[in-house]
Amino acid sequence: MKVVLHICCGVCAAGAAESLAIEGHQVVGFFYNPNIHPAEEYQRRLETARRVAQELQFPLEVPVYEPEEWLRQTGSLKDEPEGGKRCLVCYRLRLEKTCDYMLDCGADAFTTTSTISPHKSAQTINSIGQETGSDKFLMRDFKKKEGFKRAVELARRWQLYQQDYCGCIYSMRQGRG
Repeated sequence: MKVVLHICCGVCAAGAAESLAIEGHQVVGFFYNPNIHPAEEYQRRLETARRVAQELQFPLEVPVYEPEEWLRQTGSLKDEPEGGKRCLVCYRLRLEKTCDYMLDCGADAFTTTSTISPHKSAQTINSIGQETGSDKFLMRDFKKKEGFKRAVELARRWQLYQQDYCGCIYSMRQGRG
């Protein structure tokens, strides 16, 4: 099955893309992250995702970086705690864009690397994915079966950049996510 994998960062992509490939899926990477701040951080994560795509030999689609759209949708939620309502809006924005790309490119399904993070609720993300793409969303919890551990192992082996915050300006101030 051809699966579009929304990629939040290279480390997460390493574990999730490898897992999908082991399952027998054809992976197409999709790096859409208007939430990442600042632009230099976005570029660092994009280059790391490109490296993972090269290592695991899958194509990587990179739509336009549009942080203004993310700020427009989340600005009123800037005081929300990490993991709160702002994150739900952010997941939905990125999954909707991924679903649109999946339909445009003729893939069979889509999913996201975001469920590999020990700081994120796979149940919440999967729920939003199902609302967004119905039966086209491939529900996964990539952190299960030591998925996050494997992602970190690959990151060390390939000497990948590993960030210390989710990506948005608000999580950057908190230093985690």
